[in-house]
Amino acid sequence: MKFAKGHGTENDFVIIEDHDGQLELSPERVQRLCDRRAGIGGDGLLRVVRAGALGEPLAEGIADEDWFMDYRNADGSVAEMCGNGTRVFAHWVRSRGLVNADSFTVGTRAGAKTVTVHSFDEFEAQVSVEMGAARVTGVSTASMAGESFAGLGVDVGNPHLAAVIPGLSAEGLAEMTFEQPTFDESFFPEGVNVEVLTQLAEGAVSMRVFERGVGETRSCGTGTVAAACAALADAGYGTGTVSVHVPGGTVEVEIFDEDSRLTGPSRIVATGETAL
Repeated sequence: MKFAKGHGTENDFVIIEDHDGQLELSPERVQRLCDRRAGIGGDGLLRVVRAGALGEPLAEGIADEDWFMDYRNADGSVAEMCGNGTRVFAHWVRSRGLVNADSFTVGTRAGAKTVTVHSFDEFEAQVSVEMGAARVTGVSTASMAGESFAGLGVDVGNPHLAAVIPGLSAEGLAEMTFEQPTFDESFFPEGVNVEVLTQLAEGAVSMRVFERGVGETRSCGTGTVAAACAALADAGYGTGTVSVHVPGGTVEVEIFDEDSRLTGPSRIVATGETAL
């Protein structure tokens, strides 16, 4: 089976083309492919499939002929959306000639996402994704490594708890211990991605994330949108632009009244064949 490996700010993915939806992708197979020792390795898997071949109901705005990002977490679970993955997905289909326009629709389980590939070659690209509304669902708490955090629940097509910690520096954030958090399962019945971040300063924040079904990752696209939303709210703003620094790099997030946009890099680092 042919595969590629790509990442967006070091949030990395195995890419599999399966245009007609014929490939059997069991959770166990996804786990093997994403295994960093016995497999290819990745935070998740992106299956490139025609929306009409997915075999699932499609959200409004997704046509049968659109490319659908069938995203799986590294543990094999199906996920609604992945912002960094969408950038890498868009880079792949544009650079491999599967689409001929720079702006197009990518289907996801969180709905139709408009992407714009600003620049690209075979290996690198700069991509924006219209992420939809960052919807605040309330206030909740989580605990991790003996520390408790209060944060905003934010729905970006998948669930997030974004905790702005007063007085936390980027250096202090880097020194924190990240492990499986405990959270209010009645508030987040489908699990939650937990972001911990610094307060907004000169238009920027630093963030780390523990992703459900994966663990701590170097970046999380939807998480950066949730973090920007929480940072702006903490600073008294409803909208704005935030540079979000994650361990894997920096992305730009724009929060609007009823939409949000994520812009950042994508890199394709390998192609090959696997027996997995």
